[in-house]
Parts: sequence; C-alpha cells; structure tokens
Amino acid sequence: MLVQFQVIYKTHIGQQLAIVGSISELGIGSQPTAQLMTLKDALTGLWVFEVELKTVIDFTYRYFVKDDNFNTFIEEWGPDRVFKPENRIKKTILLIDCWRPMSDPDFALHSSAFINAILKPGDTIKVPKIKAADMPDAIVLKFKPTVVRIKPGHRVAVSGSPKSLGAWKEKKAIALGNPDHPQWSGEVVVTVSDFPVHYKYLIQNEDGKMAFWEKSFDRIITLPDGIVPDVIEIGDDKFDFPQYPWKGAGVAIPVFSLRREKGFGVGEFTDIKLLVDWAAETGLKLVQILPVNDTVAKHSWIDSYPYAAISVYALHPIYINLLEIGKLESEINQQIIEAQGNYLNSLAKIDYEAVMALKSRFFKLIYDQKKHEFLKETGFLEFFNEYEYWLKPYAAFSYLRDLFNTPDFSRWGEYSKPTDELLAHLTDPESAHYDDIAVHYFIQYHAHMQLLDASDYARSKGVVLKGDIPIGIYRNSADAWLNPHLYHMDCQAGAPPDDFSVKGQNWRFPTYNWEEMAKDNYGWWQQRLHQLSRYFDAFRIDHILGFFRIWEIPSAQVEGLMGYFNPSIPYYRDELQNRGLWFDENRLCRPYIREHFLYERFGDLTGYVKSNFLVESGYQCYDLHPDYDTQRKVEEKLIVEPDATPEMRSRMERIIQGLYSLITEVIFLPAPGTGGDAFFPRNTLHFTRSYQELDNHAKHVINEIYLDYFYKRNEEFWRGKAMEKLPVLKKATNMLLCGEDLGMVPACVPDVMNDLGILSLEVQRMPKDPKITFGHPASYPYLSVATPSSHDTSTIRGWWEENYAQSQRFYNEILGNSLQAPYFCEPFIVRQIINQHLYSPSMWAIFAIQDLLGMDEKLRLQNANAERINNPGNPNHYWRYRMHLSLEDLLKQTEFNEFVKGQLLAAGRLEVY
Repeated sequence: MLVQFQVIYKTHIGQQLAIVGSISELGIGSQPTAQLMTLKDALTGLWVFEVELKTVIDFTYRYFVKDDNFNTFIEEWGPDRVFKPENRIKKTILLIDCWRPMSDPDFALHSSAFINAILKPGDTIKVPKIKAADMPDAIVLKFKPTVVRIKPGHRVAVSGSPKSLGAWKEKKAIALGNPDHPQWSGEVVVTVSDFPVHYKYLIQNEDGKMAFWEKSFDRIITLPDGIVPDVIEIGDDKFDFPQYPWKGAGVAIPVFSLRREKGFGVGEFTDIKLLVDWAAETGLKLVQILPVNDTVAKHSWIDSYPYAAISVYALHPIYINLLEIGKLESEINQQIIEAQGNYLNSLAKIDYEAVMALKSRFFKLIYDQKKHEFLKETGFLEFFNEYEYWLKPYAAFSYLRDLFNTPDFSRWGEYSKPTDELLAHLTDPESAHYDDIAVHYFIQYHAHMQLLDASDYARSKGVVLKGDIPIGIYRNSADAWLNPHLYHMDCQAGAPPDDFSVKGQNWRFPTYNWEEMAKDNYGWWQQRLHQLSRYFDAFRIDHILGFFRIWEIPSAQVEGLMGYFNPSIPYYRDELQNRGLWFDENRLCRPYIREHFLYERFGDLTGYVKSNFLVESGYQCYDLHPDYDTQRKVEEKLIVEPDATPEMRSRMERIIQGLYSLITEVIFLPAPGTGGDAFFPRNTLHFTRSYQELDNHAKHVINEIYLDYFYKRNEEFWRGKAMEKLPVLKKATNMLLCGEDLGMVPACVPDVMNDLGILSLEVQRMPKDPKITFGHPASYPYLSVATPSSHDTSTIRGWWEENYAQSQRFYNEILGNSLQAPYFCEPFIVRQIINQHLYSPSMWAIFAIQDLLGMDEKLRLQNANAERINNPGNPNHYWRYRMHLSLEDLLKQTEFNEFVKGQLLAAGRLEVY
C-alpha cells in the first residue's frame, strides 16, 4: 500500500519538516531516525512524504520541524495521529493533515478542561461507512474535522461543490458523526472529474437545520500529481467559528478556606462538590484551588504553608472528610471527636494544630478498627499497585520523621540515605512496625478517593477543577530524601526584590538540577503531571519564570536580595575591565562597612555591635567578625527566645536586621563554579552605601552592566533553556496549562508562553509594563487569565484601603469615574472592577471568592483585612483564612447567584457560542 502524507507549513531557511511514526518506515517513534519530507510547493508551504508499507497495520505518527538554525525541534500540539488501514484501500491512500501550532488559541479548547468538562460531548452520533462505487475513477473522501466547541444536540456537517457533497445546498449537507469525540467523521464518494473539490463545514441544530457556516474561505482538495488514491482522509483540526472566541469565568479559593455546616474546622475535599454546585448555579465554569499536597513536617501551624509539601504526590490528610471513612466502634470516641469537630468548625479561622491533632487521632483509631479488611480490599490493592513507586518512600519518610521528631533527614543517621534495601526493610509487611507504615497507605487511599470523587463530580457538572503545581520542593521532603541528585541541595530558590518585597523572597527550597533531570527527558516532571491529571483538567504553574531561570540564593544567605539568576551568563574579570571598570574585588565584592553610616543602622546599639560583631580593618573601616560574616551564621547564632520581653525582642531584631544589611553591602556576587573569576551584579545594588560612595565613572559603568545583566544579556539564553523543558511538560499532559508569570519577567517569556499555548496571568495591580501603574483588562491577550487579586495579594477591598491616593487615581483613570473616590471600597466599585475583567479579551476571568462576595453589601465580610490569605513578605505567615459563610448558605442566596449569572451572560462568558 502506498501512503502519501501532505501537510502545509511555511518554513524559514534552515528549517525542514519531518514525520515520525510508530512503524519502521517512519523511524519507530525516534526523532533522529524520522523521515524528512519534501517541499512540493514553496508558495503554499506544501510538504509531502510517500512510503510503501511492507506490512499494513495500524500506526501512529506526528510531524515536527527540524530547525538547523538553533539545532532544535519544533513540536506541534496534540496527541499522535492514528492511521487505521481498511480493506477497501486497494493501492493508495492520501492523508491530508493540518499543522497544529501550539500557539493557536483554538487548540486550548482541545485540552481536557474542555473535552472532559466544559464541552464534554452529549450522545454519540454514529455515521455508517459507505462503499465506494464500482467505478475506476471513484474516490472516497473521509472528512475528519476536530470540533470541540459545540452545543449538546448540535452536530457538524460538511457541504461542497460535488453533488455527493450537496452541491452547496444546506439541506443536502452531509451530517458527520462523533464516535471518537472530539473528532467528527463522515464519508462521500466523488470522481476524478469532481476535482478540485471545494468544501466547508457548518453547524446543524437539533432539527438538522443549518445554524451557521464557518467563516473561512472555501477549503480545497486537489489530486496529487500522477496519483489517483482510493481514499483521501482529510484531517481538518479546526472549525473556523464566525463568533468571538470562547470565554469563561471561574472562582478561586483554597480548599482549606471552604466551610460547610457540619465540617471539622477546615475545608475538605468533599466540600469541593458543594462549591461546584454553586459554580454551576451561577454559571462559573472553573474552580481554582491552591496545592493540596501533604505539608506535615513539624506538626505545628508552620505546616499550614501549602507550598512546602513533603511529597509532590501525597495529599494532605487535613482535607479528608472523617465521616466518609466511617464511624468508630467506640461511641464515646466518636461522640467526642464529632463534638470537637463542631467546636473547631465554629471558629472564624482555622486552628491548624487542633484540627490536625483531632484528625490524626481519628485516623489511628479508624485504621486499627478497619486494617485487616482494608489491606485486602480490591480498591486499595489497585491503588497501591499503581502508586507504590511513591507510596512506600512517602510512608517510610513519614514514619522516620515522627520517630526522629524532625523532617530533617540529615539528622537520621543510618537512615539519611535511602537504598532499595532500606526501603524494603522499612516497609516490610512482616515487620513489627508495619502498622505505622500502613496507616499512611490508609490515609492516602481515602484522600485519593475523596479528591477523585470531587473531581469526577466537577466534570459531570461541566466545571473544571484547576490545581496548582509549586515551582519548588520542600528541602526536608520525601522527594529530596529519595532523589537528592535531582536538586541543588546547597542552594535556595526565591524571588528578587520587588515593590511587594523589597528584600526579595527566600523560599528555602532547593533549586532543580535541570541537567540531571534532562537525562530521562524530565521523567520526574512527566510523572508528576500524570498524577495531577487524575484530579485536575487545568493547572497553574507556580512561578513559571523558574523554567527560564530561577532566583538562586546561596545557602549561606537568608535574604532574597543576595541571589542571582541561575542559569545566567556571568561577567568575567577581563570583560568587566574591558567595559571600563577597575575591578577591585575587595572593594566591590566584600561588605563595605564604614563608621559614618553605622549609627543609622544600629542607633544606640552601635558601640555594642562594633565590639561584638565587627573587626576594625582600617581607620573607620570594618569587616564582619568571622562568626557573623554570613546571614545564615547570624540567623543561627542570634536567636530571639520565645519568652523574651518585648524590649529584648526589639533589641535583638534591630541587631539581626542591621547585620543582614551590612552583609548585603556588596555590588558584585561571585558566580558559583567559576573559581572566583566571574561575578553577578547584586540586585538593587543602587541602594547600597557601597555603590553610592563610588565615583561617577564607576557608577556609570556598573549601571550599564546592571541593565545588561537583568534586562538584555540573558534573553536568548533563557528562551533556549525554557524551550528545553516547557515543550516536554506541554506534551506530557492534556491539561490546560496556565503560568504564573509575575515579578521580574524576562522579555522572552510572553513569546515562549504564546508559542506553547500556555496562558499568562494578568493581575491588574501588577502590570507587565513597568511604565504603568495599573493594567487595563481591555488590553489583555486572549490566552490569559485575568484576575484583580490572588492569594498572595490583598483582596480588591483590602487593596483599596491600603493607599487612598492610589485608589483615587484608579477610581478616576481606570474606572472612569469623576469626583472623589469613596474611602472604603463600596460594592459598586467591586462590581465595576469585576465587570472590567469579565469584558476583557482574556479566555478566563477568575476571581477570589472574597472579591465576588464583595459585590454584595449583605454577604461580604465586614473587615476587609480579614479576607487576606497570604502575605508573601512574611515568611512565617499563618495560612488560616476561612469563608465566613457556609457553602450551604451561599447556595441559598438566590438573588446574588442570579446576579452573578446575569453578569456572566451579559459579558459573553456563559454560552458555548
């Protein structure tokens, strides 16, 4: 059988199209052995490849671009195409495909968010195959368009120039079926004389009448030179809708913040179903939550931080609904636990430690009660067999964490470095301690089943559940314990200084060893995404900038401003000299400490600090004492005791912060791995006395170096690094990818995200353009998520009250109101802001539930400051916000719910088309 492949792609010089497939004739799935295609028509970009199949079997294939300019491959979007040969193909088949660019916004609708939830199909429509007429010039045209955006009851049809295609008569259009949703299919027989065949697709309503045609020009099929195929398969991957692009709206809230009437003091996975009911009632199509992985490290409220998971796979036990597991045989135990749960549920905020203590006690009791039957259950055994690769290490880690009373595995002696033998010993079912291992299996099984049930329920209601994947892993986690080679354990991830955190952020997570991860094509990430896809159909990539470069802070430092970008191109001594800078390493790279500014740092404590923490190195010049010459040493040696008086606490804090500031009095930081021969400019170096007291020439040169490093030098380099990783993630999952691209954003980021079809995040008060103070939703790109606030910011109301002058300007310039702005953020202002986002071009407008409730005077919380979820400037923030309304109450707010639905309908965020 002869198979000819055709696809249109307009290449540049140095690019060539290739095809790779699952059979030997197409390279057996390997890009290096793929087949190069032939450019048949440079004007249209038509590429062709022919192959004579030795054995006629089913196979898969895909196209890619081989780019010799950058020695890279450009992948297309989507799963591999599938070819299934048929007996009626006697000699030749022509496969006409369309290149599927990842950047095409329409392909976002092909993600599981739409296929599995929002636009999931109704009844399957089957269309029988036809038999080719017994004529020598008969050709079967098999149409295979992919159409996701279609209302239940509607169907795709095709019409065109041949009589068998209805001769452009709407009533005689050929209706297609969708047995392989979202691909539609149908067949007609034409003759050679019918070519070239002109055709278009249309949508038919429930009565089979035309609803609308696609808006594109005629599609055209021509016969290849010298070939009359038996069958032509047309793989059209898009329907060109005449209407505006699909747009939707969603709600964002952490699971822990949900409240139901009979809860246990914290939101639980089963509560998601109540939130989904409310979303469906109001027309919201998406529920966005924060990470839900297990963060139990210190058994204290510090563990409330949801981005410090001890496992990227295990779910947090706090989200389990105890009543769904069963009741305790002891009536007294059950009664006391339920009573305590009722009390905790009555609190305005989460008491994390009390909730965890209560649930942990219940888990132990119910496990002891059910363990014999549970460990034999088919459901559990299937779960265990599928996830054994992470369950065993996680359970062993949790067991050792509790035995040693610390998650810091470097203090576990012989258990600090796990081996296969050690893990087998720790998780041996015959061991005396096995119950202490298996209880974690029990907890994780129930957490898995409850989240999976909530996820399936959301899909059944046409609502997307959107997860959150943190950029980092917790330093003292099962992941770091098991695979330390995948991380730079001697470094810390964070963020450079910005308007919200002037000293930067230090998340204290180890950074990734990308070179090691690349050895198996980022298998760790692919496995992680596969696990997430069980529960979610969309996810937020936390700090997507980390895939371009991460802000890396040496382990010896504490504050984020002592970091640098990794990877990035440093400055070697000779380059600095060639730029006109006399490079005095002692002056530019060691802390610049002088007598004349010590008092402004320490005040009346200056003498004490000089005597105990500094060493005089010259007249009115000082070095830090070797015991205090890094921020980490200061942190470890100067500890504020919990029982210290306020005066003592204040004194110690002044000393610590003052010493931190002296340590940061540098202009350049040494670049790791260069033997001290290369350096990075320190972020915000202009605020140091070290810089301010340089001569003007040195300042000028350093300014140029600073701007070059942070805004120019690394752009192409970072683009290349992102394109090594992000396409792999994109290909590994069909979830809708959304990136959190806030902060110091490299210029290459928007293009890379757009090229890969990854949605950006647009926060109105954090515009991407540094020249403006506020973003305007009307200017947002389609492939984006528009939101007025996030879990890391104050809510709309809280932000309004932070700076009245700023609010006044926003009130006049962005909202277009005249006169004086109200001091408090009245409901009409919240409605104006939300409407701006609803009418934006963004595919998604997602709102914190606090902001939605802020539109209603009766429903919103009285104290706007109590609505905040996190304060990024405080590394020890207690994450304990809870809704003040129960979800049951919210569902009863008919007037408000109808109002929300009406706003979505008016803004075009409710209908399919």
